[in-house]
Amino acid sequence: MRLGTWEILIILVVVLLIFGPGRIVKVAGEMGKSIKAFKDGLSEGKESGDYSDDKEDNQQKK
Repeated sequence: MRLGTWEILIILVVVLLIFGPGRIVKVAGEMGKSIKAFKDGLSEGKESGDYSDDKEDNQQKK
């Protein structure tokens, strides 16, 4: 089941009516900040080498 253009527009209008434009902008901004923090955390982990492969961990336990 796929959503068409009209269905998506109707959903967006209903969301706009329920929450209002100010609230939607606020939530979108918070989501953007969260995504940026997540990406920064991922890149920081890769740079410091704090990640490990699960396969290596399982082989070391045996």
